[in-house]
Amino acid sequence: MAPRVLVSDKLSPTAVQIFKDRGVEVDYLPDLGKDKDKLLEVIGQYDGLAIRSATKVTEKLIAGAKNLKVIGRAGIGVDNVDIPAASRRGIIVMNTPFGNSITTAEHAVALMFAVARELPEADSSTRAGKWEKNRFMGVEITGKTLGVIGCGNIGSIVATRGIGLKMHVIAFDPFLSEGRAEELGVEKVELDELLTRADFISLHTPMTDKTRGIINAEAIAKMKDGVRIINCARGGLIVEKDLVAALKSGKVAGAGIDVFEVEPATENELFHLPNVVCTPHLGASTSEAQENVALQVAEQMSDYLIKGAVSNAINMPSITAEEAPRLKPFVKLAEVLGAFVGQVTEDPIQEVEILFDGSTAAMNTRALASAALAGLIRPQVADVNMVSAPIMVKERGIILSEVRRDKSGVFDGYIKLTVKTESLTRSIAGTCFSDGKPRFIQIKGINLDAEVGQHMLYTTNNDTPGIIGLLGTICGKNEVNIANFSLGRDHPGGNAIAMLYLDERIPEHVLEELRINKAIVSAKPLEFDIA
Repeated sequence: MAPRVLVSDKLSPTAVQIFKDRGVEVDYLPDLGKDKDKLLEVIGQYDGLAIRSATKVTEKLIAGAKNLKVIGRAGIGVDNVDIPAASRRGIIVMNTPFGNSITTAEHAVALMFAVARELPEADSSTRAGKWEKNRFMGVEITGKTLGVIGCGNIGSIVATRGIGLKMHVIAFDPFLSEGRAEELGVEKVELDELLTRADFISLHTPMTDKTRGIINAEAIAKMKDGVRIINCARGGLIVEKDLVAALKSGKVAGAGIDVFEVEPATENELFHLPNVVCTPHLGASTSEAQENVALQVAEQMSDYLIKGAVSNAINMPSITAEEAPRLKPFVKLAEVLGAFVGQVTEDPIQEVEILFDGSTAAMNTRALASAALAGLIRPQVADVNMVSAPIMVKERGIILSEVRRDKSGVFDGYIKLTVKTESLTRSIAGTCFSDGKPRFIQIKGINLDAEVGQHMLYTTNNDTPGIIGLLGTICGKNEVNIANFSLGRDHPGGNAIAMLYLDERIPEHVLEELRINKAIVSAKPLEFDIA
């Protein structure tokens, strides 16, 4: 059955056609996002939801979205999506961070010009027939210092435009490397230095706990007298009452504001100041940008629903369409390893270590780790998946570590999962052969070669004669058919393990019969999804 997508906000006909061309059934109902009750009524029918800003994806809506796998936001901001609720339900949330980058950057530069030359006020005055040439004494941009806070995708475009305008550009961004700064032609500085040196400051950082209110009274006090501030990023980056005070005092000569603390902003004290240029969150509002993000979200959602490729996800590691086929068997392997440990471990898990050896170390290990954690938790939480598993692990206080290492054995690549509880440490390793099927290659440090079956029995015992016969006898008399088995031991007379492949789940009374036998140390039933 083809996946179904609901488009509840306005997207271009071309974007809708992309879904259809990729084999996705799509219902285009662009006004449905405004009708919360109707949207809640129908959302359970869909695998995907494509939105802009009008649809509010609340926890209540997510709770009713029984089949929803992906939410695609045509644009950067996902403020209208309850991401924690979506993540807990295992729903991928995607955005389109690159489709409107140029448009937003150009709007910031346009505001910078408008503030520098007081264009809106001059326009109003001229239309009123005042001809106030001496009133509007602006400043040149050439030769001035532009401070860019946040030099990512949009900020770097603003920086290069500033350089083209013959400005000296300085940038603050904790993730900006010296090499990237040199490539862009900007000077990398700390925030305090940027605040004290810049003639113009343009904000292009995401909203986080660290950046909220980054421009406040304390920051403004460090700035040059007569600085001009531009914000096309997020309203909460500026403490508006502090900016208003600075604009009234003249400390800040002007501001260009496209985003506000509260939106829609129908009333704001900034509106009444002559040295402020305000626009209604127009950063991404060009026909080119709106078309770009619509096409991008349709492509991303289709790639995920049809191919399993994940791109620009807020709450999930990216998996490219090219790597998805190669990664898929190892995702399954990681999930199986986690499922094995999750089914045989009864005590609370305190630590998890995932070792990626050889070729697996060069793969998308974040995706593989997410799959392993999903398998690990699924015996306790049935509806966990790669999105929700890392969150659940964190909520449980489990310490997670990843190790990558060059090829160290006979296998080109393998994954080893080790967990620690208060009383024990348990490990299992596996790999994929050329057939793409996962195989166990080591359990408890004991080497073996075991395929993965749907119904299995895992036993540990002392390496003594008669164990195979014992297992066969007990299963046989209880009409439990053994399809195959694999054995391993650390040394003659030492610790031994057995993996039995059964036609159906082993009954509890058969397990009890095995467990009361002194030759068997432990017997655990295993179930794996091998589809």
